[in-house]
Amino acid sequence: MMFYSMKELLPLTAAAIAIDWAVGDPKWPTHPVIWIGRLIRLLERLLAPEKRSGPAAVRTLGVLLTVITLTISWGVMWAVVWAADYVHVWLGYAASAWFISTTIAVKGLKDAAMLVYNPLADGRLGEARKYVGYIVGRDTDKLDEREAARAAIETVAENTVDALVSPVLFALLGGAPLAMLYRAANTLDSMVGYRNDKYLYFGWCSARTDDVLNFIPARLAGAMLATAAAAHPGMRAGRAARAILAFASRHPSPNSGIPESAVAGALGIELGGTNVYFGIASERARMGWPLRRLEPVDIVRTARLLYGVSIILFAEVIAIWFAMR
Repeated sequence: MMFYSMKELLPLTAAAIAIDWAVGDPKWPTHPVIWIGRLIRLLERLLAPEKRSGPAAVRTLGVLLTVITLTISWGVMWAVVWAADYVHVWLGYAASAWFISTTIAVKGLKDAAMLVYNPLADGRLGEARKYVGYIVGRDTDKLDEREAARAAIETVAENTVDALVSPVLFALLGGAPLAMLYRAANTLDSMVGYRNDKYLYFGWCSARTDDVLNFIPARLAGAMLATAAAAHPGMRAGRAARAILAFASRHPSPNSGIPESAVAGALGIELGGTNVYFGIASERARMGWPLRRLEPVDIVRTARLLYGVSIILFAEVIAIWFAMR
């Protein structure tokens, strides 16, 4: 495969954003993230960290898991695009745009959030709880309307980085292979990057890798969320920016607090609070000023901010492409 130049990667990435807007997560063939997840589970069984004693040994296996997963994800994607490009350069372009689009999940994230919002709007709390359980790790069986909405809002806000800004930036830097490497790192974090007895040491490298890769994109996402807020009546860009400065550092993640506090500030609501995991309550940092009560329609407003960021990214990519021509 010839290495694509920035002049080629810019329109390919813009096309990928547009494909995601139109198609969302593909149902067939099987989504690449599903295959990455299967690879992670296979490697976990083969490495068998539970048979090792001592944090150092388990942590070393976790490093191997991360390195092998990222290498295979990048390598397979490189080979696929190389083969397509070998047949014809335009087939290579098409493969690149398509696979980059599978690392972006704007439409999928919005659709998942609306599966929570629609039953909440109709008073079907039980159904909303079920769909919240698809997108968060916290216990959902006792969530009230406000807490179900908060969970959906926080998920959309946080994933503005993971599902949009980060994959787009990595696609611009290294095409579909690097975007897929990022998606593999993010999948590793979601599967083994937990601070519990099972994954505290085995998932350490995966969690730290995800933190490093998202560090710059998260800060760009905060700025773009504030910018997107300026285009929506009732939202405040300045308040979003102030919320980032005031609250983001309180979040246990070095990155997640930025988009969550930006959304909270833009909407004039408070996010964070008490979450329950496996029956154990956990108090999370509260972000934003509760200028009004959080309501289910704030899910829709957060999805609009997500799409606003995607439009900003699309416009910037196209503008840079035209400037380079």
